[in-house]
Amino acid sequence: MLAYIIRRLLLIIPTLFGIIVLNFFIVQVAPGGPVQQLIAQIQGEAVEATARISGAVGAETGDAQSRRTLGGDAIQSKYRGARGLDPAIIKEIEKQFGFDKPIGERFLMMLGNYITFDFGTSYFRDQDVVDMVIERLPVSISIGAWTFLLTYMICIPLGIAKAVRDGQRFDLWSSGAIIVGNAIPGFLFAIFLIVVFAGGRYIDWFPLRGLVSENWDELDWFHRITDYLWHMVLPVVSLTIGAFAGLTMLTKNSFLEEINKQYVLTARAKGLPERRVLYGHIFRNAMLIVIAGFPGAFISIFFGGALLIEIIFSLDGLGLLGFEAVINRDYPIMFASIYFFTLLGLAVKLLTDITYTLVDPRIDFESREV
Repeated sequence: MLAYIIRRLLLIIPTLFGIIVLNFFIVQVAPGGPVQQLIAQIQGEAVEATARISGAVGAETGDAQSRRTLGGDAIQSKYRGARGLDPAIIKEIEKQFGFDKPIGERFLMMLGNYITFDFGTSYFRDQDVVDMVIERLPVSISIGAWTFLLTYMICIPLGIAKAVRDGQRFDLWSSGAIIVGNAIPGFLFAIFLIVVFAGGRYIDWFPLRGLVSENWDELDWFHRITDYLWHMVLPVVSLTIGAFAGLTMLTKNSFLEEINKQYVLTARAKGLPERRVLYGHIFRNAMLIVIAGFPGAFISIFFGGALLIEIIFSLDGLGLLGFEAVINRDYPIMFASIYFFTLLGLAVKLLTDITYTLVDPRIDFESREV
């Protein structure tokens, strides 16, 4: 197993490199980059913004103005909406974002920085990207970890119970509840919870926004924990409702498939207790397909499905940060997010394989190629 883990860790390097290369060049050719974003802002703010940036560029002589006029059309044609804007201002904007260098040089510089986990500074927030990620990481970890834990704590026992009672009243009623839960989007259920339980119209039991209260630093450790958990209730419940349906049915169907196999009939014929048959024989085989979905579920819950929940509950997490970076073409944050999520996903995939061997020791990764 150790040799397999080492091979997988080494495989992370080319995989991460390939994903970064692909995303870098796709984003570079996409319209509406940071230069165009700032040009649009300048054109919208008109005289005041133009005067401010022109002052940063410096005073111009008549000869320099003439030289810019000759090449002005070529520079302006690169960017939509740049007509009428001083070419020197456009050059200064390109230099500010590093776009005055060839694309290959920019890519090599980015790789060199990423090896040392230096993601640079946000284009539009003028903050260090690592500091921004670290600042928002507790929010995403809090939402994702509790949702992930709660989802699997509910889905696996519920799926097993439905498989054992297949076709009975419990199975039918729980299936109805699952269908209803699956049909309700998480963000819509979040709005419902706010209206009912967060002072929207009926009961004011839970806080409406934030990860903790404003006076959290003044509380003792016990009240800090309870305050934090109290803030987590509505966001986590909203995400769990939308996540548990598919996993429950997957668990049930996986157990149903194993229950009808010959080795289960043989175990029962030997007189083994039903509980030992279920958890000693069926469980480790049926759980393999559930474990296989860990990486996708982990990434989706942590960073994908939480975006609208973060907006609704005013939680400034990584999902919201990445979304705003895409909208504003804030490349340092975008590439840092891709780098971080990819690295995390590959690590989780390796952890999943290790979990396979814990659930079923018969699996031997040493005997197969990566």
